[in-house]
Amino acid sequence: MGRINWGRVVVGGLLAGVVLNIVDFVFFGVMMKQDIAAAMQALGKQPGAMDSLVPLFVVLDFVTGIGLLWVYAAIRPRFGAGAKTAVIAGVAVWFFVGLLHALGEAPMGLFPQKMYTVGTIVALVEYAVAGAVGAYVYKEM
Repeated sequence: MGRINWGRVVVGGLLAGVVLNIVDFVFFGVMMKQDIAAAMQALGKQPGAMDSLVPLFVVLDFVTGIGLLWVYAAIRPRFGAGAKTAVIAGVAVWFFVGLLHALGEAPMGLFPQKMYTVGTIVALVEYAVAGAVGAYVYKEM
């Protein structure tokens, strides 16, 4: 088994983070903007309350991308190199980060069920694609 190439994990992870940030901007910042503003208002927050958190979300997407590539590098010796393994890594990270988070938070009723359902489905696709894009640059040492 080869050693993890940490330089490539970081580079591929940042590339995956770019994908995550683009999808999140389009989905949350454009498509769901009105729904988020209404949900914030229903919670007693100002409609633009989430805007100040955007820099945090950008950083978290890059960190998630690096973590996703680390999972890919870790499972690669067992599943083989390539897009299929990258998608498996993306789905695994989505399961632990996206799905379980939504399942744990949704019963609290903070946001409309539509936001959790659609957001979780979008995240499944986005994590799989981000994994494949990031894995494209990953090579063992």
